Amino acid sequence: MRKEMFAVRGMTCAACSSRVHKAVSALDGVDDVAVNLLTNGMSIAFDDAVLSTERIVEAVRKAGYDASPRNGPPAARRGGAADAAAQELAAVKRRLRVSFLFTLPLFYMTMGHMAGLPLPDLLSGPENAPAYAFTQFLLTVPVMVVNGDYYRRGFKALFAGAPNMDSLIAVGSGAAAVFGVYAVYKIGFALGRGDVTTANALAANLYFDSAAVILTLITLGKFFEARAKGRTTDALTGLMKLMPETAVVLRNGVETAVPAEELRVGDTLVVKAGERVPVDGVICEGCAFVNESAVTGESVPAEKQAGDRVIGATLNESGWFLMTAERVGEDSTPARIIKLVDEAASSKAPVARLADSISGVFVPVVILIAAAAAIFWLVLGHSPEFAFSAGISVLVISCPCALGLATPTAVMVGTGRGATQGILFKSAEALELTRAVDTVVLDKTGTITEGKPAVTDIAPTDGGSEEDLLRVAASLEKLSEHPLGNAVVREAEARKLPLDKVSDFLRAPGRGISGTIAGKHCFAGNAALIAERGIILADDLRSQGDAFAGDAKTALYFVRENSVLGIIAVADVIRPDSRSAVAELESLGLDVIMLTGDNAKTAAAVQRQAGIRRVLAEVLPQDKEQEIRFLQEQGKKVAMVGDGINDAPALARADVGIAVGAGADIAVDAADVVLMKNRLTDVVAAVRLSRAVMRTIRQNLFWAFFYNSIGIPVAAGALYGVCGLTMNPMLAAAAMSLSSLSVVSNALRLRIFKPMPARAAQDDAENGMPDSTDGKRTDGPRLKTWSFRKSLPGFAVNQQGLSPEAETSTVKGFLMNKNIGIKGMNCGHCASSVEKTLRAVPGVTKVHVDLSSGTAGVSVGGDVTDEALTAAVTAAGFEVTGIAPA
Repeated sequence: MRKEMFAVRGMTCAACSSRVHKAVSALDGVDDVAVNLLTNGMSIAFDDAVLSTERIVEAVRKAGYDASPRNGPPAARRGGAADAAAQELAAVKRRLRVSFLFTLPLFYMTMGHMAGLPLPDLLSGPENAPAYAFTQFLLTVPVMVVNGDYYRRGFKALFAGAPNMDSLIAVGSGAAAVFGVYAVYKIGFALGRGDVTTANALAANLYFDSAAVILTLITLGKFFEARAKGRTTDALTGLMKLMPETAVVLRNGVETAVPAEELRVGDTLVVKAGERVPVDGVICEGCAFVNESAVTGESVPAEKQAGDRVIGATLNESGWFLMTAERVGEDSTPARIIKLVDEAASSKAPVARLADSISGVFVPVVILIAAAAAIFWLVLGHSPEFAFSAGISVLVISCPCALGLATPTAVMVGTGRGATQGILFKSAEALELTRAVDTVVLDKTGTITEGKPAVTDIAPTDGGSEEDLLRVAASLEKLSEHPLGNAVVREAEARKLPLDKVSDFLRAPGRGISGTIAGKHCFAGNAALIAERGIILADDLRSQGDAFAGDAKTALYFVRENSVLGIIAVADVIRPDSRSAVAELESLGLDVIMLTGDNAKTAAAVQRQAGIRRVLAEVLPQDKEQEIRFLQEQGKKVAMVGDGINDAPALARADVGIAVGAGADIAVDAADVVLMKNRLTDVVAAVRLSRAVMRTIRQNLFWAFFYNSIGIPVAAGALYGVCGLTMNPMLAAAAMSLSSLSVVSNALRLRIFKPMPARAAQDDAENGMPDSTDGKRTDGPRLKTWSFRKSLPGFAVNQQGLSPEAETSTVKGFLMNKNIGIKGMNCGHCASSVEKTLRAVPGVTKVHVDLSSGTAGVSVGGDVTDEALTAAVTAAGFEVTGIAPA
């Protein structure tokens, strides 16, 4: 399937877009069509082996409109659309000036006497009725000519059997003008026979003023509408303007300025203070503070140095750096943002289908009502002028425009507002479905947590200092290349601690590391390794280590010359905003569930810290999609939030998939919503924004239906028999213009919408994360439930957590469950290696490794021997202490 964007010219109301949609949908090979009245664009997915763009354009032209493919990168296409909008606004402004130039004196002639304003003698009195009538005709003609597009488009659509809003305007104002011409001849005929009374009566009901004022007021409404519609894309237009047109490339040591579109992947670029980053890439030299607010919405400049990624269109506020271009042209982040929002704005929300279905028959029905109203009043014996006025009022007051603009204006402003906040909705359907979500499933690693180990606690022994312990630890771990060791090194670098030289370094898998620092032997490992070396831990230190283990932290013990220096705890810590995000989601009435493949102990610790009420733990990557399906089978509308490749199936299965922008590309591609800031509170913002947009759409649709359902009967004379009220065609034209303007103006309120309440921005310290008095972390509120979909060997589940009685339980459906005692596992990385090794043994169906007890629970077939399990674990560098049935 090929997807193409087209510019469609000549559409003015929902009936137009409905006809274009119908004409293109009827073509063979078309899979999906979305026509956007706001942007005058069309997005179509089609089989290019069956259908060509030429046939699509031909179908649009046969429907009475014009179309052409939008070529070029998204920024260029959007820029072209913005230029077209500006040209449309300028053209409407010229028409409006001419219209007012001739309508104002015409209005003075016909209405001035009501205010006691004088007329020239040439135009006053019954004897001058022909001059009075002909002058009105001369003032009306320029207004009709300058607004001739209404007639060209309107009658063309009418004769093609697809009348639209222009048809209503053309028929209404044209009929008024034709009646005026008829009256001019009748005046001449009456005066020729000396019938002054008839001539005077005809001169008072010429309707030239109605024709001119209708056209002028509708053009005035179009002017305000065009100006307001132009503002709906301000967010993206601003982003496009920030994209630099040139870049400085370093080639053979020489700096050369080249057009940005000529950049290629691998180019080395120079970015100085005050300049914008041309494309996405990685800094290879230098450092700077980069303001990324244009893309992520984050106002505080981020410090960037060698190895850090930078985004195109962001501003280098201070500093200098060289960068390597990685994503250029349409692959750059700003271009992808523009493309996503462009496609979202061109798509149809399900809520718009009702308006579309009504728009297709709206105009023909209005014409029938206008004709019926005129005939009705004639049959009742009223004058032709009265009946004629009622018919014209019905034609002019009806507003299919409001129906057509109700949804796309709100979607355009909403997606643009989201883009400025770093929240990208890929389609209008995703925007609508996000509002309906009642369950949010959060992946743990990289979504609730930071996704990489970090030092959480440093506990030196009595008499020691944190700096001394950390310096020795980092000096040893620098050579280990272990993920947990890297976290220790990063902490030392953050504190700018000098590292000592290490000699005689030794790393034994599963046995810890050792080396000589300043002539003293130092080593590091877990509590079991320390005990094995005959070192006795003090009770308080042992208790501290147990406490760390209870919080799912890995405790690393460091020893110098048989003297324990202290413990450093390392864990994948939760994001600073995770707890407040969970609380905000629950305040919106959403159920929040954490989904993780980690063991129950780690999941429980994160559950306490984040304040999540329900957890699905020990879920394998391939089973995440099944968990989402299970929730949907219970009638839940599920949003899945994830960032990794293993989250992609679950993201695709969920009603709404939300991807963290820094995650894997495949996860971003599978998602419906992309969060650019990697901030969990943006999930809250996405839900709030979706609800605000859908609320605005419902308000717009209500107003459009309410206006037409009330306005059309009133214009037809429904109140005349009750209280003698009728509607002048000029008043009807003003009401019609205001209807369209009100819909667009209501949507523009979303530009100032704030997705997050002020309390969501508070520090997590106020939500029970860190305690301000002692600096330690607290567990937060006591949680009520702990739930699993599956129970694995060695575990049973109840509301309080894991039951210790389950150590010897068996799980129904497995041939045999075994517990393996394993020596040498020091951290989560070791446990992961053991789990991977055991899973590779043929016949092993399930594995659970418990780091704290040094055991692994396995479910195996009857042909798997203990020798095979022992050989696999030993080959991985660990020691098996025993195997027993579970």
